[in-house]
Amino acid sequence: MPTPVLEVKNLKTYFKTGAGVARAVDGVSFEIARGETFALVGESGCGTSVTALSIIQLIQDSGFYGGGQILLNGRDVIPLSEKEKRKMRGNKVSMIFQEPMTSLNPVFTVGDQILETIMLHQKKSAADARAAAIEMLRSVKFPNPEAIFDEYPHRLSGGMRQRVMIAIALCCKPDLLIADEPTTALDVTIQDEIIKLIKELKESMGTAALLITHNLALVYNNAETVGVMYGGKIAELAPARALFKNPMHPYTIKLLRSIPGRAMRARPLDTIPGSVPPATAYAEGCRFSGRCPREMQGCAAIEPLLSSREPGHFAACHLYDSDFMKTPDSTPLHREAEILPIISTPPDMRETLVKAAGLKTYYPIRKGLLKRVTGYVKAVDGIDLTMKKGSTLALVGESGSGKTTAGKTIIRLIEPTGGEIFFKDARLTHLKESELKTFRSKAQIIFQDPYSSLNPRLTVGKIIEEGLLTLKPGLDRKARLEKIASTLGRVGLDAGAMERYPHEFSGGQRQRVGIARALAVDPEFIVCDEAVSALDVSVQAQILNLLKSIQRDFGLSFLFITHDLGVVKYVADEVAVMHQGKIVEHSATEELFSNPKHAYTKKLLAAVPRMGNDF
Repeated sequence: MPTPVLEVKNLKTYFKTGAGVARAVDGVSFEIARGETFALVGESGCGTSVTALSIIQLIQDSGFYGGGQILLNGRDVIPLSEKEKRKMRGNKVSMIFQEPMTSLNPVFTVGDQILETIMLHQKKSAADARAAAIEMLRSVKFPNPEAIFDEYPHRLSGGMRQRVMIAIALCCKPDLLIADEPTTALDVTIQDEIIKLIKELKESMGTAALLITHNLALVYNNAETVGVMYGGKIAELAPARALFKNPMHPYTIKLLRSIPGRAMRARPLDTIPGSVPPATAYAEGCRFSGRCPREMQGCAAIEPLLSSREPGHFAACHLYDSDFMKTPDSTPLHREAEILPIISTPPDMRETLVKAAGLKTYYPIRKGLLKRVTGYVKAVDGIDLTMKKGSTLALVGESGSGKTTAGKTIIRLIEPTGGEIFFKDARLTHLKESELKTFRSKAQIIFQDPYSSLNPRLTVGKIIEEGLLTLKPGLDRKARLEKIASTLGRVGLDAGAMERYPHEFSGGQRQRVGIARALAVDPEFIVCDEAVSALDVSVQAQILNLLKSIQRDFGLSFLFITHDLGVVKYVADEVAVMHQGKIVEHSATEELFSNPKHAYTKKLLAAVPRMGNDF
């Protein structure tokens, strides 16, 4: 058999921290053949990205290797000198990072950054290097590569920047390409283009690929082999189709069950309680113990071994250990909770709560020394939307279509250029700021990135109290504290969270804080602006369940802005498709997905990665 491009053998990557040694990657083994795509999946904190950074030898100073080997074409890269590692990076192994804007140097042109890699690793003249860079830009589907060569990153869209990153990564035709969340936060159509492009280039060059993602549909459609990581270890390893058809580890099963889709619409998504333990505090035995629905008494004390359950299919779980199952320790600690259906108000009984009629939001284009207005960007160009009490309207479309501007305009965070906004038949469009206070307590927003929208200098209690002080001034301090504690409890956080700062929480917990801030003032209408787009699938399931249960209990209305059509299928009663500032299609969710009318809607649906027929 030919030597695999990559062999990872019992890799241990540790970090020295104030809380002790963090065992981020703790005995991981897998291999990738030439031309193969190997997917590594798992929640944040499970060690997937640290595994990738270990392979490309970019571990920070506090990190060290506790053992194992990383063989690239049979050669161990860990003992190499720094000079040899620099020759390897970008040449033999390249990496596409999650956020291209922070990975590209803003002061250099696109061409300069591709040339840097080519000139460093290949003996080419300046003219030949430029020709090779332009050809690479053409390979990643830029119609005018010569013009893009001289552009700066900030002048390109997210999808274009990601294509530049791919060009840089592949310009030296590496043996191994690492793609770390290459499509996170990209539109579904751009995501489809990027994945197809990576696949085409990989196949034409014979490159092996390591794909790290939390998008399991992407894995289903693009990977030959999948490794599921949890707590720094491989929990399950199998051919992709075998893993999706017959998942064996309880963690894998839970991940797959938490994906929103057609079959899950009538009930809450399955979730994983708790969170991934810190790498400084792993259990001696199974690291999934405490969260596992199949946990037995000996699981936390005895470590399960990764062993073959079917040909090529490996799982690390005591359920498949016949000797363990014969012991008294195999008594189940608890059984899986029954999932109860959500109560839904019939659509024909819902009243209109918020209405936008002919809504326009234009931004002036100013040019010249005197900054005269020479035109307008028509971000929202005459849209009509009706949001009913207790229901969810999803607003979908690509980046730049005007979704977020529409949402912010409806709740008057952005002033409309024209049209009307009504809340319970009250006309809001021309109200002054001082007159909007009553409406502000009834309409709130949950932002995409909870970290940047939460003040890092304030405790969670103070963050939530700000809204109460402004919009409910009649409450005394005792009543405010009681309200904050009860709201935090409603979103699954204890009262002790009030004294903690945003950086002390995980991404999912911070999003819960954002939801608590919105709920504390007793709103009737909430704009959810990409509220789950950057979350792990398991955390996303928790947040979606939380939003649906809150809607059920309080009769809230949601305007759900998202590019994830799987989420739309699960949460929305109606869908409005937005393109270039206009609504091009608006219908009930089932109707839109089963019988789309507009060509743009059909394009969006065609780009969605599917796992079988459940969409």
